[in-house]
Amino acid sequence: MRVANLQGRAAFITPENLAIDIERASSGALPHDPMQLFERWAQVRKLAATVHGGVPFAAADLDAPSPLPRQIFGIGLNYREHAVETGAPIPDTPLTFTKFASAVNKPFGDIPIEVSTTDWEIELVVVIGSGGRNIAESAAWDAVAGLCVGQDISDRVLQRATQPPQFNLGKSRRGYAPFGPWLVDATTVSNRDALALTCTLNGEVVQQSNSSDLIFSIPQLVAYLSSIVELCPGDAIFTGTPSGVGGARTPPRFLTSGDVLVSTIDGVGSITNHCV
Repeated sequence: MRVANLQGRAAFITPENLAIDIERASSGALPHDPMQLFERWAQVRKLAATVHGGVPFAAADLDAPSPLPRQIFGIGLNYREHAVETGAPIPDTPLTFTKFASAVNKPFGDIPIEVSTTDWEIELVVVIGSGGRNIAESAAWDAVAGLCVGQDISDRVLQRATQPPQFNLGKSRRGYAPFGPWLVDATTVSNRDALALTCTLNGEVVQQSNSSDLIFSIPQLVAYLSSIVELCPGDAIFTGTPSGVGGARTPPRFLTSGDVLVSTIDGVGSITNHCV
């Protein structure tokens, strides 16, 4: 099951890449607002098994599948190879920061390049369904609505502007959180703990890894975060990036106007972002 935000309306995306409006398909039993679906995810799943048909749509009309999350969590240094490339020790606790909600961008939205130290980070993004507090690791997948592709775009200088570093602002400039193109229901992804990730920059592969290299798995992250804060329906967790980021290269390499980022996760989807 794939659920998208199509011009502000929740829609199923069929295997033939056709769109089915969820409110209309449910005869009004479910709302059109994507943010109101997460706490009713069981009903969405049930409806998905009964619908058919659909209409064509334009990728440019897709918005973030959770456009107004109350909380966006980022996890730093969560791939072993990425920790190695930065010279940092393997963390024993998730390195957690926030991306402010004003940074949310469309899956095919433009990324404004306002500074010369803008970096890329492909990430597997988890969107919370029912949420809650103190979610057991064994029950964590049940609290997840679905998975999508994201880019944790980062201003490396602003990220480290203070000592100790404070990541939040450096991760939250305008357009720095594109994700989508839709939400793939977590129960339908057979290899959800081992997903291949690929990021290309102007056609060149710059990141290629597998989520099996995560230091802290998705269930571990959900359990850890919910032991401290309440996870709310529609919250997004950017679960970390693999090796290959521009700031860790010699010499460093950053995004410039005219660049094109394509981020793909097998079994989930692909997003494309033009730098302007």
